[in-house]
Amino acid sequence: MNSTRQTSSLAITSLVSGILGWTLLPFLGTLVAIVTGHMARKEIRNSGGRLDGDGLAIGGLILGWLATALWVAGVLVVFLFLGGMAWLATLN
Repeated sequence: MNSTRQTSSLAITSLVSGILGWTLLPFLGTLVAIVTGHMARKEIRNSGGRLDGDGLAIGGLILGWLATALWVAGVLVVFLFLGGMAWLATLN
C-alpha cells in the first residue's frame, strides 16, 4: 500500500497567487489566492487523507484576505481624506 500523500495543486496555486498578490499582480493574484485557497481546503478535506497542503492553502488565504483588508482600508482612508477636505472647503 502506498502511503505517500500528494500535495494539492490548488493549495500551491493559492500560496503562489497570494505572494503574487503582494508583488506583481495585486488585484488578480489576491482574488485567485482566496478562491483557490477555499477550493483547496475543501478538496483536501474531501480527499480522505490522500491530499496534503492545508498549510499552503491557509497561507494563500491569509495573504489574500490580508491584502483585501489593506485594499479596503486604503480606499476608506482615501475617501475619508477627500471627504474631509471637501468638508473643510465648504467652511470657507
